[in-house]
Amino acid sequence: MATEKGQWFQMALQIRGSVLAAIYQRILWCGIFGVVISVLYYLKLPVSQPILGSVIPSIVLGLLLVFRTNTAYERFWEGRKCWGSIVNNVRNLARQIWVSIDEINPEDKEDKIKALRLLVAFAVATKLHLRGEAIDGELEALMPSSMYLKLKSMNNPPLEVAFWIGDYLHQQYNRNCLNSYQLTSIQELLNNLVDNLGGCERILKTPMPLAYAIHLKQLLLLYCLLLPFQMVESLGWWTGLISALVSFTLFGIEAIGLEIENPFGYDANDLPLDAICNTMKRNIEDLINLSPSLRAPQDNFMN
Repeated sequence: MATEKGQWFQMALQIRGSVLAAIYQRILWCGIFGVVISVLYYLKLPVSQPILGSVIPSIVLGLLLVFRTNTAYERFWEGRKCWGSIVNNVRNLARQIWVSIDEINPEDKEDKIKALRLLVAFAVATKLHLRGEAIDGELEALMPSSMYLKLKSMNNPPLEVAFWIGDYLHQQYNRNCLNSYQLTSIQELLNNLVDNLGGCERILKTPMPLAYAIHLKQLLLLYCLLLPFQMVESLGWWTGLISALVSFTLFGIEAIGLEIENPFGYDANDLPLDAICNTMKRNIEDLINLSPSLRAPQDNFMN
């Protein structure tokens, strides 16, 4: 219990991963503005205007902030579900390719290993595509050099990798290494991968409506600027500190929405795409290093 309490306070005071770095300047300016209003009130100037508290009802601003945060979290969670589905489909595809496709020639096993590594390449290419980054050496280690060079010229690398995997499956079907039922089942998993790619692209390319984002920022700024005028009569010299604390709450909630609405980057609050891709790579390499047992007849298996 003591350890849990210590972790709670440690997290409460943690800077890394918080939005404090993004909003501290706005907090300071709101605090300074509150101090200025306190000075003016001390000089007997008519700055105390409690009536300004009704200009922007707190419940209206609260509902706007809640909607903003919920919308951003919905995008974050949808991105996580897409990547969870990518992991599951890659594992299922790898298992079915490894077990279902017959090996007729000695080089067939090497072709299967290349196809399995292309599944990891799809995930890595998707990660780089969503981050707007160029193809790098991480992909070069997962495919032949001819494919890597061709991939560098593609506008949508993960889609091209999915095409190569589908082409391999059709080749095996034409060689009678795969029956039509198996091909249909594996193609469905491959189609799911492409659907997940489209879901991530939809999140990436559908930003928060500009008019809504502008209006929320305007209301936040107006609310924080009017706040000292409402409080100075009752708080006096504490006005600056309380204004800073209130602005920290409001600007922080808005900044959290901005932080998580695009979950594919490198921020502490983004999805751990590098770790997810490394996990898939380890899973595939473990599968490759396993020697699949010979499929026994059904009656022997039951016995």
